[in-house]
Amino acid sequence: MDSRKPLIDSDGEVGDLSGVDPSAFKPFTSLPKSLQTKLKGRPKALITKERITIRLSPDVLQTFRSSGTGWQTRIDAALKDWLKTHEVV
Repeated sequence: MDSRKPLIDSDGEVGDLSGVDPSAFKPFTSLPKSLQTKLKGRPKALITKERITIRLSPDVLQTFRSSGTGWQTRIDAALKDWLKTHEVV
């Protein structure tokens, strides 16, 4: 029978791991492939976006934010669409 203390308490919180014997942990490769994929996260994009600061009017910002998750992506798409029909000097 296993006499080690559980690493997770009754609330589902992980306690201090500094004193835990490393042999208590499973190697990553022993996890199911589906879990390994999830834990690795999504792959890095080939083309990444750049973080900037931009000042927008309150009504524009409110309109995009009220449209829900992905509002920043929609602003990016709107600007790309605008660039198709306008020349930037």
